Order: sequence, then structure tokens, then C-alpha cells
Amino acid sequence: MRQHFSSLLNGLAKSVSLSLSVRREKRDSEEEAGREAAEALVREAKKRNMILRSCGNVDAEGCKIFASVHTKRGEKGVNQDCCLVWEEFGCQEDMIFCGVFDGHGPWGHYVAKKVRESLPSSLLCNWQETLTLTPLDSDFDLEQDKKVHQCDAWRQSYIKTCSVIDKELEKNRSLDSYHSGTTALTVVKQGDVVVIANVGDSRAVLATTMDDGNLVPVQLTVDFKPSLPQEAERITQCKGRYGYQTGETPGLAMSRAFGDYCVKDFGLISVPEVTQRHVTNRDQFIVLATDGVWDVISNQEAVEIVSSTPERGKSAKRLVECAARAWKHKRRGVAVDDCSAICLFFHCSSPLIH
Repeated sequence: MRQHFSSLLNGLAKSVSLSLSVRREKRDSEEEAGREAAEALVREAKKRNMILRSCGNVDAEGCKIFASVHTKRGEKGVNQDCCLVWEEFGCQEDMIFCGVFDGHGPWGHYVAKKVRESLPSSLLCNWQETLTLTPLDSDFDLEQDKKVHQCDAWRQSYIKTCSVIDKELEKNRSLDSYHSGTTALTVVKQGDVVVIANVGDSRAVLATTMDDGNLVPVQLTVDFKPSLPQEAERITQCKGRYGYQTGETPGLAMSRAFGDYCVKDFGLISVPEVTQRHVTNRDQFIVLATDGVWDVISNQEAVEIVSSTPERGKSAKRLVECAARAWKHKRRGVAVDDCSAICLFFHCSSPLIH
């Protein structure tokens, strides 16, 4: 009897193991198909010149969307900032992807470029998978619940994407990300919804029009520094500390980033904060910039600089140049940081300031 029961257990274990193996193979097959589809979209976008990785402009058809991009090397060596704008993201006419990436450490510029290359396609793959697995209930209030569902899908997709990319970086033998890393601030505009995902201390600022016609800034992200209470608490619990290393206690210069595996066990995470905003006619543009800009330029100054630039195509360059000059008199004796910015405009005409 005992032998018979043991045989049954062994049979059940083998059956479960086989079932799990089949599921894993199916899941791996689906993920591989998703990756291939995303890579095909990247190739198509490159062929159609829909992806901008350097300084320049993206002028979408019909003048519905306009993006200005500029990056400038500081005084610390190679420029470790990089940017990306992908028009018609995922071959969707109503979508655009923007991102700024700020590398740090000896291999920071390579890590930043690797994340820039990997994140958009991985995000697309996970977004499609999330939409497939969580279909919208037909009984829901269509318009309102569609937007909630849309935001939830992006949030889940971003969280999974950032986790996967961070793990892939660690396994990448051709890239030393042990003492190097990168922040990542990205935006997906889908129709009239903007989804913002932030890992690190870059910042997104929205320019919106008040009743009196004046443009005012609305900060859309949190600068994730180790000194923030919620970040400091996590770091302290992990036996890390803010600042430089003292004895055996690692010091963190930032609280969220990809890479930097030397301090991953001490409170540094790559989990993004994902938020959304419904764009209205009052909203004019979003500025995405690395901390090199925000260290010397206020939100209000950035909005004024961009909105007062006669040619929108030169707005990002003007903002970055203003930041570089501000470093000279606001941070005298300190090496100028790399500065990068993307100005994403929502309407055909430039906003007016009264």
C-alpha cells in the first residue's frame, strides 16, 4: 500500500513537473514571439526614420506633435547623457515615446545607451502582453474605465520592463555595470493621456496656461534623491547611507537607478514611479531634462526659456545652453555637468505669455 501510494505521488510529481514545463515553454515561446515583434517594430521605425537619438527635431504629420532634443557635454569627460524620441511609437499614430538617460560611473555612458536601446522595445512587448492578459470588461463605463485600464496597463508594463532590464544588465558580460549605472525618465503620450515613468533624479515639468494667459510650471515627477524621507528610510533599513562611503557603510549619491550593483543591496532600486496626466487645451508642452539642467534652472525659468524661444525647433538647445551658462556663475569652481533636454509640444502654435 505504501509502495502504491509512493508511486502515485511520484506520478503526480512528474505530471505537475511536466505541466509546469509545458507552461514555461509556452510562456517562453510567447515572450520570444513578443520580443521578435517588438524588434520588428524597431526595425520598421528605423527604416521610416521615426526614431531620433541625437540633437534635432521630430515634427509629426499634421503638426499635432513637435519635439525638440538637445544634449551638451559638460566638463567631466565624455557625455554620459543620451536621449530618444520615437514618433508613432509601436506604429501607433497617436503615440510618441520620449526619454532622457543620465549615466554615471566609469561605464555610465555605455549603460545609459544600453538602457535607451532596450527600454522602448521591451516596454512595447510587455504593454501588448498586459493588454492581452487583462481585457477590458464590456460591462464597464467605456470611456472612464478605458483610461483607468490604459494607465494600469502602462504601470504594470513599466514595472516589469524596468525589472527585466536591470536583471539583463547584471548578466551582460560585455558591460561593466557593477560600479556604473544610469537614471531614466521616459514619457509615453497616447492620445490625450501622458504616462510618465521616472527612475532617478531627472525631472519632467509641464507648462500649462492659467486663466490670465500666463504659463506656469507643474512638476510631474519627484527628484529621487537619497535625502528624501521615503527614500532615506528604505536606504537606512538596508544599512546604506546618503553620501560617500564611510568604513563598511556604502554611501549612495542617488536612490534609484539601473545598474550600480555594488550598492543594490543597500537600498538602491530600479523601480519606476509611474504617473499619468490627461492633457487639456491649456497644457502646452512638457520639458524632460537631466539633473544637470535642474541643478541651475528653476521650473519657472525653464518654462519661460522654452516658451520665449522664437523657433520651437531650437527650444531644447536654448534651454541647455542657458543651463550651461548658469553653471558658470551659480556653481563657480564646480565642473559643469552634462545637460540634456527634450521639449515635447502638444499643439501647432506656440504658447503665448501675457
